[in-house]
Amino acid sequence: MTSAPGLQATPAIYGASLRCQTERIIDEILASLPKPELLSADERRGIIARYAAVLEGNFIYWMTGAYLSVRTDESRAIILENLHEEVRDCHPGMMRRFAAAAHAAPTESDFLAVSRDLMNVRLFVGRLSPVRLLLMMAFFEGLIQRFMAFLAELGQRQGSAEMEYTDVHGVCDIAHTDGLFRALAAEMASAPPEPEADLFEGVTLLRTLIGTIVHFDGTRGPVSALPA
Repeated sequence: MTSAPGLQATPAIYGASLRCQTERIIDEILASLPKPELLSADERRGIIARYAAVLEGNFIYWMTGAYLSVRTDESRAIILENLHEEVRDCHPGMMRRFAAAAHAAPTESDFLAVSRDLMNVRLFVGRLSPVRLLLMMAFFEGLIQRFMAFLAELGQRQGSAEMEYTDVHGVCDIAHTDGLFRALAAEMASAPPEPEADLFEGVTLLRTLIGTIVHFDGTRGPVSALPA
């Protein structure tokens, strides 16, 4: 469990500490990724398909949960701008085109592979805990931005030239991550978390889901191969 810094810390210090921990987790996840050139076509397809099975129908739902959970006008404005961009530019459609062009449209088995871990994240989001949920989303936006190079290479090795999704998210999620950390600071200033609160609960659940997306072994079920 990762606890909150002492209550005497300012929101800025909270935020800096949490962001450092989050970036370290992202570094660990990226270091654990398999080398695309060593993956079979079926393994590449599976990663893209499971990623699409999770992202296409859930990201806007998770961000909407974050919007419903927050208490400050600053946080609402930041999240609403993010949601507006997701809907206006049809990011789920970008994801669908990317997966289809890589011959990796999700199948029933792909949805089943992520079902348990995805449900755990959905249930967590439904609790509408603002600080935990914002930290999870800031972590995810930061991860997605840096994950795009890996995902793009998988698509290219699958014969795809459809890179709008990876190109867009390799850039826009930098600003999205910064905005969510500002929202996080605003929420912590409004309602500081308890000293022993596990602020990384959502991050941990999402990290497990990412492990299943990337490292799923169909013969043994979900495998979390990401270092703890």
